[in-house]
Amino acid sequence: MSEFTPLRSVLYMPSSNERALEKAKAIACDGLILDLEDAVAPEAKPAAREAACAAAASGEYGRRTVTIRANGIGTQWHEADMAAAAAAGPAAVVVPKVNSAAEVGQLIDALEKAGAPDHTRLWAMIETPIAILDVLSIARASERLTCLVMGTNDLVKELYAEHVPGRAPILPSLHTALLGARAAGIAILDGVYNDVKNAEGYLAECEQGRQMGFDGKTLIHPGQVEGANTAFAPSEQAVDDARGLIAAFEAGQGSGVVTYNGRMVENLHVESAKRTLAIHEAITALG
Repeated sequence: MSEFTPLRSVLYMPSSNERALEKAKAIACDGLILDLEDAVAPEAKPAAREAACAAAASGEYGRRTVTIRANGIGTQWHEADMAAAAAAGPAAVVVPKVNSAAEVGQLIDALEKAGAPDHTRLWAMIETPIAILDVLSIARASERLTCLVMGTNDLVKELYAEHVPGRAPILPSLHTALLGARAAGIAILDGVYNDVKNAEGYLAECEQGRQMGFDGKTLIHPGQVEGANTAFAPSEQAVDDARGLIAAFEAGQGSGVVTYNGRMVENLHVESAKRTLAIHEAITALG
């Protein structure tokens, strides 16, 4: 767990907006997705590509995980986006609507042919019914694929579902994607919350995402960062309990049944506690 990278808050930023790219340097998010897709008008895409790549290569975003979202496979901008992003060397290239392991292979080939450095990974957006049904094969398709990103708006649209509090229409899809990511041993980020003025609803969805097991949440507004950072970080109580549980287990080894605060402690509890501490220490190291 020593290489754990916090991804509690990952903010989409339109790469066509120079002020937004500059502002992002001071936002306390764990990650940035410099967007070339939905947030950028067709006529602005070439300039946005150049701006995103310059930003990603600048080294001016501190400890933030900086990624670039390319336009999807089959669009007129995709190949140029992939080549330029690979040359810029961000932490990852994010690709929308990845629907199969074969497409992952195609994307990895594009990165490698364009000379992407080893540290540049692929993040695949999961936002269609076929992607949900094939999510395990997608998640396992390449060691260079290290994160799934839920595209919940497109998923709701393609299911002919509705956006409702609690997200009941897409909970089976979210669970399936989580299963795929965990089986493959990679990270997974929850989708965006659309109503930036509804703080109560947003915080409830952050809490739901954390309880389900997501590593963090993708965001559409800087005002959402603090809520995600808090929701997806272990609480002080959780950290204290993790330390106490590990200490009790180590002290009681060889003595039969070990308990902590009246609960039986087994190896699986110790593993969870160590993960909690690893997350806490990685967040603390961010300063």
